[in-house]
Amino acid sequence: MIAVIDYKAGNLTSVVKALNFVGAETLVTQDFSDVLRAEKIVLPGVGHFQATELLKQLKLTEAVREAIDAKKNFLGICVGLQWLYEGSTEAPETDGLCAFSKQCERFPATYNGAELKSPHVGWNSLENIRSDSRLLRGIDNGSFVYFTHSWRAPVSADTAATTPYGGDFTSAVERGNVMGVQFHPEKSSSVGLQVLRNFVEL
Repeated sequence: MIAVIDYKAGNLTSVVKALNFVGAETLVTQDFSDVLRAEKIVLPGVGHFQATELLKQLKLTEAVREAIDAKKNFLGICVGLQWLYEGSTEAPETDGLCAFSKQCERFPATYNGAELKSPHVGWNSLENIRSDSRLLRGIDNGSFVYFTHSWRAPVSADTAATTPYGGDFTSAVERGNVMGVQFHPEKSSSVGLQVLRNFVEL
């Protein structure tokens, strides 16, 4: 069973439908014990980083840490990926999970002397896919997925794929059983379904 965490900011219906389509049994929950009992955990997310404060209030941050320590696979989507870092300049007073170092930052207003539109919305490519990525297994460099976001995660050794927009940013991150994607796999056609299928089959 995959626990899909509901913190009142995620695109839950589409994510659950996509997970069920690729064969997952899902449970939408806000319950600490459900998260610990689950085989895998998914944290969808849209909207403001500050919404993740509810995770702390419901003790779900603690539950996710315990589950990760127990080697259960975790997938964060969009804001769910950003939450894996120390935090975001979108809500400086709100802590992230701190699974990965550094903060997420807003796209710059200009890039190479030209205005850069924000949010970054629409289809863009996955590049520099790590050959050892289990989450992105079977996905080719240059495959297109769907984004909608104004903040981005830094590129690091844990980056599993990058996407070019105002410079490269982390579009997928993966270290052991902790994974995240900045794009919306539930809106990304066959490529997105393959990402979710990979996660379900881990």
